[in-house]
Amino acid sequence: MSHSSILLVVLVLSFSAALSELCNPQDKQTLLQIKKELGNPSNLSSWIPHTDCCNNNWEGVTCGSETESYRVYELDFSDVYLPKPHPIPPSIGNLPYLKTLYINMMPNIVDTIPSTIAKLTNLRHLSIKYTSISGQIPLFLSQMKTLESINFSNNKLSGKLPAWLPSLPNIYSISLDSNRFSGAIPYSFGSFREGFALLSLSDNRLTGKIPATLGKLDLKLVDLSKNMLEGDASLLFGSAKHSDTIRLANNMFAFDLGKVGLSKNLMILDVSHNRLYGMLPKGLTSLKDLLSLDVSYNNLCGEIPQGGKMKGFYDSAYAHNKCLCGSPLPSCKPF
Repeated sequence: MSHSSILLVVLVLSFSAALSELCNPQDKQTLLQIKKELGNPSNLSSWIPHTDCCNNNWEGVTCGSETESYRVYELDFSDVYLPKPHPIPPSIGNLPYLKTLYINMMPNIVDTIPSTIAKLTNLRHLSIKYTSISGQIPLFLSQMKTLESINFSNNKLSGKLPAWLPSLPNIYSISLDSNRFSGAIPYSFGSFREGFALLSLSDNRLTGKIPATLGKLDLKLVDLSKNMLEGDASLLFGSAKHSDTIRLANNMFAFDLGKVGLSKNLMILDVSHNRLYGMLPKGLTSLKDLLSLDVSYNNLCGEIPQGGKMKGFYDSAYAHNKCLCGSPLPSCKPF
């Protein structure tokens, strides 16, 4: 076969491969630009220009189905190693069909959240956690009405909690743990939509009393632990609610724990290191799914209710209270 024939065969094969490629050319160009903006990390070595980005071989890239024109709809950068600091690639905003964006476990991701993310008008799930991003939660996110979940845990974000977060019409989950947020929980946080289920604000620098409006929420999970909050948090409880996890540890809350109603779904209750008083609720014995309980370091008194799952907890769960007694602590003294 002559050289010209060989060249023709190569060109035909290349053209046929290009025609059979599912990846949208604009999406592919954007992905390769993102890779460049991240310094061409080794984790993305599978992003090769002459291959199809929708063939499930490009690390972290997921495309839609045939009916969705095979556009890139999920990008997962979890654990991508960057030897040097880089900001979040601004080119991410050029993936118009993106629904899910994960930038997790990347400590060398720095600077603020880029405004180009606001161009992702189909984005539903945004997770940027365990990075070194800083600054405030940007206002432009308030215009992203498709957002359903936000997870900005374990970063260096600061400032006040945005009062506009409940205005997101489809949001059901917000996690902002382990940052540097300060000030009070906004009054507006009681106006999250029906179906809002998860609010996690632990390990920040939040102060003051929690707004009474939070009592209107039926949260599956609420975590306000490791802050400097005070006052009455009993409004987070209720026998008609569907809470399975309540974490309020390491604050300055003060209320009568014995008077709270308990969700029948409760699995985890941690109110340790506060100023709670009263007796333990007798309803604890009827909780069939209770897996974890910690009421230590409070001002609780009276006999520990016996029965149900209560027999499975060690004395450390009740330690350092004013006058709790009964198994697994020493017996109560007769009057």
